[in-house]
Amino acid sequence: MDAEQDAISLDELAQAFAQVMGAPSPTADAPTVVDSPLAVANGHPPIAMEETSTETAETAEDDSGPVTPLGILEAMLFVGDRDNRPLSASRAAELMRGVEPGEIRGLVDQLNQRYALGGCPYYIADDSDGFRITLRKPFHPLRERFFGRVREARLSQATIDVLAIVAYQQPLTAEQINAVRGKPSAHVLSQMVHRGLLRIERLPGKRRTVQYFTTDRFLQLFGLQTLADLPQSEELERQ
Repeated sequence: MDAEQDAISLDELAQAFAQVMGAPSPTADAPTVVDSPLAVANGHPPIAMEETSTETAETAEDDSGPVTPLGILEAMLFVGDRDNRPLSASRAAELMRGVEPGEIRGLVDQLNQRYALGGCPYYIADDSDGFRITLRKPFHPLRERFFGRVREARLSQATIDVLAIVAYQQPLTAEQINAVRGKPSAHVLSQMVHRGLLRIERLPGKRRTVQYFTTDRFLQLFGLQTLADLPQSEELERQ
């Protein structure tokens, strides 16, 4: 997830958790300060909300349970990104107080173990760009009933050329790809990044040079486990 584009702020998450716990929206008439567990866990000030009955507050507290880093991470994955980008470990840790990027994968493993034990139809997938909640394969037909079958699209020869160049010689800059193809490739590269088949990394320095890499989605599209499974020269000659 890009640090400059938040899918949702922690204040918004805190408001959402407060509403789930049974507290009505803030009013200007008689506000009462209520400590939101999510806000407190992340160093944010308490939220001003209208008073609720003791019974409602106790029930809400019992239903919500403690807010933990595990729960906060799950909430962020559930909310997702506006541009449907996965959540990177660095971005997740940035939004969680007292959690380092190296700890995120362990939290993801705990959540996946919980989902597996509970027979959940979803799990947290880990690709090269980060984490996202996705359906298990047996439930894909259900998704298709809601949204329709995913239409197949043909890849143009230009697209195949660019993907092949990057796959076999990555990392490459746009200038290097243009040189190998003998023609401009900016439009194709932009489309492939948008479709998640290529990703970019910026090298440190004044020019912030961009390099292109293939993604896990690229491997899935072509039925590969790793880049080592790419056809080699002898296989290509036979084909």
